[in-house]
Amino acid sequence: MGIILLLLLVRLDLTQEWPSFRGPAAAGVADGQHLPDAWDGAKGTQIKWKTEIPGLAHSSPIVWRDRIFVTTAVSSRPNATFKPGLYGDGTASDDLSVHRWQVISLDRQSGKILWTKTAFEGPPKEKRHIKSTYASSSPVTDGRIVVALFGSQGLYAYDFAGKLLWKKDLGRIDAGAYDAPDYEWGTASSPIIHEDKVIVQCDQQKNSFLLAADINTGETLWKVERDEISSWATPNVFKFGGREQLVTNAPNLTRLRSQDGQRTVAPGWKFQDHRTNSDFKSTTDLRCQRPAARGSHLRRPPGRYRRHHARLAAGPERVGGVA
Repeated sequence: MGIILLLLLVRLDLTQEWPSFRGPAAAGVADGQHLPDAWDGAKGTQIKWKTEIPGLAHSSPIVWRDRIFVTTAVSSRPNATFKPGLYGDGTASDDLSVHRWQVISLDRQSGKILWTKTAFEGPPKEKRHIKSTYASSSPVTDGRIVVALFGSQGLYAYDFAGKLLWKKDLGRIDAGAYDAPDYEWGTASSPIIHEDKVIVQCDQQKNSFLLAADINTGETLWKVERDEISSWATPNVFKFGGREQLVTNAPNLTRLRSQDGQRTVAPGWKFQDHRTNSDFKSTTDLRCQRPAARGSHLRRPPGRYRRHHARLAAGPERVGGVA
């Protein structure tokens, strides 16, 4: 079953990039876009173009100047699909047929597909939730290189012409329900780029880790083991006290790390537990989900682990909206 990519912008602002999941700083904000208030895909109202994309994907498109990049996983089953809706079933999909994991580049103005590259072809190395797809991680770019994470199928880097620069085997990633280890739900955490590093967060039932690879070669720069269970959150880089910190989050704790992956203390920042109204013993651990940088704050939308609440403050005046 194909999916349709709809570009809903009547006026395209080519000066603003959207290089990663949730855009710049993971804030999910694109100012001055003048989007239409209503549109109709069937009638073509307020639709600039639409392009059919094969396969299934929950990943987000990314944009760099005149290019759009998407990922997809194409099943050998002609009727492959996922099950949308609100329900509590944790069943994994039984589609273990041969798939093609692809990165696709499109022209931003016309929607024309410029190239399609198959990163991996074969049966999936893990299962996915029946609500999910095998391409749920969004790609990322620095304007030169496009990086796509396909879970157990690996990490891949292409140039803008579609040339494969490098690929990296991350092993089999077993992500699923913390209280039902036999469930397999697949991966969704997206890679990020910071300076010369591609950073991935691979949380799973056992042996979770955080890894940074050289963006030009794919060489591992550092790898940090994590005492975590499965999560599907994406890391972020945020500036604390004049220093850039890598913020990673998962069901147990959110942590601050330096660029070499080690836990750090953020000077001048106070971490407080809303449940007890007391300070955390470690200033490098913060309980929240999916942090997004916005000005001087970290923000978390509601998530599955709503029981984790925290506040981030720097002095008496500045309080971050992490709740």
